[in-house]
Amino acid sequence: MKLIQDPDNIVLFSQISLFEISIEQKINKLPSFYASIEDVYKQAVSDGFTFLPIENQHIYQYNNIPLIEDHRDPFDRLLVATAVQEEVTLLSADEKLSFYPGLAKVFW
Repeated sequence: MKLIQDPDNIVLFSQISLFEISIEQKINKLPSFYASIEDVYKQAVSDGFTFLPIENQHIYQYNNIPLIEDHRDPFDRLLVATAVQEEVTLLSADEKLSFYPGLAKVFW
């Protein structure tokens, strides 16, 4: 994807995603994903991505994200809150993030 490969763009990866992957591995929702969270983290850094830890401001912003009946995923909602707080574009394949128009920019 050109957006990620463009050296002029800073590509962030969130601690939120690492946490979600870890939980999904534990409950066997990712049965064919064998990489450890540590390996995912190290590979992302090696690929030039910038780690974005969860900050209090992200959690504070979470309260400003509307609770939509058809999309109650707390990880996605925290990712939206983080994108709003950081004023960055969220890259996702999850079409449910379209439920938050005008809050965060989402690139599919």
